[in-house]
Amino acid sequence: MSVSHVLFVTTSASAVKPIAIKSPMFDNMGMIPKKYTADGANINPPLLFNNIPDGTQSMVLMVEDPNAPVDTWVHWLVWDIFPTGKINENSVPGTEGLNAFEQHRYHGPCPPADLRYYQFKIYALNTVLRMHCHCGKYEIMKAMKDHVIGYGELTGTYTRHAAIVSQGYAIPDTYA
Repeated sequence: MSVSHVLFVTTSASAVKPIAIKSPMFDNMGMIPKKYTADGANINPPLLFNNIPDGTQSMVLMVEDPNAPVDTWVHWLVWDIFPTGKINENSVPGTEGLNAFEQHRYHGPCPPADLRYYQFKIYALNTVLRMHCHCGKYEIMKAMKDHVIGYGELTGTYTRHAAIVSQGYAIPDTYA
C-alpha cells in the first residue's frame, strides 16, 4: 500500500516514513499458518519492524480483512504499543480495543470457504493516544489524525482446508 493510502490519518504524505513489517511465520502474500487462525490456537503471530521513524512515541496495529461483506473486518486493534522492533507471539503489546467481534483480543482469520487477505497495518505516531479500551477502529483513526509519522503493511492469506481440498490443492504440512 502506498503512503498516499494513509492520508486519512495524516496531513502530509511526505512526513510518513515507510516501516518494514514482516513475520518470521509467513511471507508477504503468503499463507498464514493455521496456528494463528480461529481454526488453530487463535493467537497472534510474531511481528518484526524495521525503520521505525525517529520521534515515534507509540505505535498502532490494526489487523483487518478488507474483503469482508460489510465494511473492513477488524481482527485486532492495539494502540500505545511501545516503539520496539517486535511484537511477540501470543502477546498483548499495548491497549487492546474492540475488534469486529466486540472483543478485546486478537481474533485470527476465520473466513468462509474462500481465500481471504489479512492486512497487518502498523502506524508510528508522534504521540501516545491514551484512549479508553472500549474504543474501536474509527475512534482510534480519529485520534491518530495528524500524528502518523510512519506506516507499514504486511498481507497474509488464509483459506479453510475444505476450500483448499475442494479446489484440488494439496495441503502443506505446515498448515495442517
